[in-house]
Amino acid sequence: MNSLSKESVTWMEIDAESAGQRIDNFLFRHLKGVPKSHVYRILRGEVRVNKKRIDQTYRLQAGDVLRIPPIRVAERPEAEYIPASEFPILFEDDALLAVDKPAGTAVHGGSGVSFGVIEQLRHARPQAKFLELVHRLDRETSGVLLVAKKRSALTAMHEIMREGNSDKRYLALVLGQWQNARQHVKLPLHKFDTPQGEKRVMVREDGQQAHTIFNLQKNWPGFSLLEAELKTGRTHQIRVHLSHLGFPIAGDSKYGDFARNKELMKQGLKRMFLHAHSISFNHPLTQEALRIVAPLAPELQKFLDRLDQNA
Repeated sequence: MNSLSKESVTWMEIDAESAGQRIDNFLFRHLKGVPKSHVYRILRGEVRVNKKRIDQTYRLQAGDVLRIPPIRVAERPEAEYIPASEFPILFEDDALLAVDKPAGTAVHGGSGVSFGVIEQLRHARPQAKFLELVHRLDRETSGVLLVAKKRSALTAMHEIMREGNSDKRYLALVLGQWQNARQHVKLPLHKFDTPQGEKRVMVREDGQQAHTIFNLQKNWPGFSLLEAELKTGRTHQIRVHLSHLGFPIAGDSKYGDFARNKELMKQGLKRMFLHAHSISFNHPLTQEALRIVAPLAPELQKFLDRLDQNA
């Protein structure tokens, strides 16, 4: 069998552009074709930074000397074709790219998905030296997705988000009559795997702190349109908070009302009604105040128009 091999130890000095990156993510990019399980195996025993052992969470610093052991793994079959694809651009400069992600498209490959937005963008822009996701959106969610075009922009954006200096707003159509004009929801969230191996989230006292603010936009009989402000960025946060309160998102296949979802499909709503509407922050390099907005996806706007007509 052919093999992908690096028969000798590799030594690398980390430059400024790679500084701040987690060691596991750095190795995934550097060792293309090597299974993640193998990367984690060598991380546990044979990788060294400045002649010392480190764990997978270590963030590289400029000037670090990295030792990568000899690697020999079976050659992977030819990779599945990844189409080069651009997406509607909401904002772009030398440091950042904001695209309008369609529903049904993963942001990256993995978990049974061979490619996502970031892989398609890299194929569409082979000249780009650096393209990395700043944050993530659920596969079923549409709207604003930020991509960094420089390592410095990526690390600065992560700090902006970690410090709570960005403002993310989503639009969600829920089942039921929401009453409060503005409501703070602080319910801790716990991640777990189902017996089938799927990732799920539930409200649990020992979970991670999670805070969402919901602003009522409009009511219809049996439906409410909410704007959600994310104060923390937990997995499935908006979906689980709303479901727990008895207001599941229309069309949500994980946490929603499955019988109602079937009815909604017949009425024209064939996806989850959750849209990343806007994000505001100061530009990480220029400090210019930015607000990037993605218009409501046409299929969602069409469903709201139908609700208006039937009201």
